[in-house]
Amino acid sequence: MSGRPSEVVRNNVKEKLARGEVVSSMTVRLVRSIEIARIAKTAGFDSIYVDVEHSSLSLETASQICIAALEIGIAPFVRVPSTRPEHVSRALDGGALGVIAPHIRSAQEAREVVAFAKYPPCGERSAGGALPHLHYRTFPAAEANAAMNEATMVVVQFETADAIERADEIAAVEGVDMVLMGTNDLLADMGLAGQYEHERVREAYARTIAACRKHGKHVG
Repeated sequence: MSGRPSEVVRNNVKEKLARGEVVSSMTVRLVRSIEIARIAKTAGFDSIYVDVEHSSLSLETASQICIAALEIGIAPFVRVPSTRPEHVSRALDGGALGVIAPHIRSAQEAREVVAFAKYPPCGERSAGGALPHLHYRTFPAAEANAAMNEATMVVVQFETADAIERADEIAAVEGVDMVLMGTNDLLADMGLAGQYEHERVREAYARTIAACRKHGKHVG
């Protein structure tokens, strides 16, 4: 049995991205049983993305799926229904190794999500203890918090023209690991619903990718 929390909690997605490798993820929106984690693993996915924003999945169900994913070595993420602290912290306490924060429009909103997702001194997340990521084991708080901060990812979604306009300042926020494009909502916000090949969406992608490269962030 590993003696340090940093040896117990690992985020394979974060590790692969650090090596410059492509990461694949399965979205979970309709299936409510924990078997979906094993199916994702068997199919070769690196992670699962439990969508609590656009589904009727409960936080309890999302937690069960996340814990199943942890046990088989694929990273579970939860797209939270809002960026309120209770949604971010409860998703993470329930087993997620990362949160996907929808509708981020500014650097301040991104900073708030980071604060809710990270323990001090990196943020203000409350420590509840007995985490599934650490196999419900007891570790010195300083070591456990540091290991969880290192393993936990913050993914912000760009879904509006405002976010694209502020791409550089949002991507610069310390603690943001990745920007995820929400193309459907972005096109709707631009008045271009369904026009996936439109020049403006291509420009939005290019601007976001450039900002992420500049600040060492990943993009999806």
